[in-house]
Amino acid sequence: MSQSDLFSLEGRVALIPGGGGAIGGAMAVALARAGAKVAIADVTLERSEAVAERVRAAGGEALALAVDATQEAECDRIVAETIARFGAVDIVVNAIDAEVYPRDAWDWIYELNVRSTLLATQSAVRAMIAAGHGGKVLNISSVRASLGINAGYSAYVAAKGAISSLTRQWATEWAKHGINVNAISPTFVDTPQVAMLLDDPAFKAGVVSRIPLGRVGGTDDLVGAAIFLCSDAASFITGQILGIDGGLTATQ
Repeated sequence: MSQSDLFSLEGRVALIPGGGGAIGGAMAVALARAGAKVAIADVTLERSEAVAERVRAAGGEALALAVDATQEAECDRIVAETIARFGAVDIVVNAIDAEVYPRDAWDWIYELNVRSTLLATQSAVRAMIAAGHGGKVLNISSVRASLGINAGYSAYVAAKGAISSLTRQWATEWAKHGINVNAISPTFVDTPQVAMLLDDPAFKAGVVSRIPLGRVGGTDDLVGAAIFLCSDAASFITGQILGIDGGLTATQ
């Protein structure tokens, strides 16, 4: 296999719960450009279809799905529909976007971040195990999984910590099935979800001052790591949480 082939996702099928959001959408387009067929699932079909159109415009194949990822039957359904359309699920990228879920309570934040990741992953992994060809799971954690913040985000910090712990645990449990489980751990990423915060010059300056590379991250900063961790180039990497933070955690 050539070095370029190591990073190819040609022939792979990626399911992206939360694929209609800013980060999930960037992941969908990037994985498609690397050769994967992508199933994009989000809270409304309109959000999924908007990203599916971007994938098709880039020359990829896409399936748009609506899902409530906090419901087990819904997660089972999107896996079944993905397999019916593309024949397999080889990759699952958990990118549920909190911007479309406004409830601000501990249980709901935890359910959104952890339960949706748990259910979608379990359903996809059952299909991977049944197929017997291994697979890749990529979770999206946060630097706040390991760094506290004096801003009242206890539920979010706890939820992202749980995702990092689940990543390591699943990597251990599913290694025997040839399934690699990793996570990326970004700091602040410039998305519509945080646009109002970043429009405040003082707030943005405070964020940037803590990042050695001197800027806020963008969705394009995440996709290279995602392609790598979902490709054969990362076949001996599992249970890892890769920081994508401009050097933030190096200073803590």
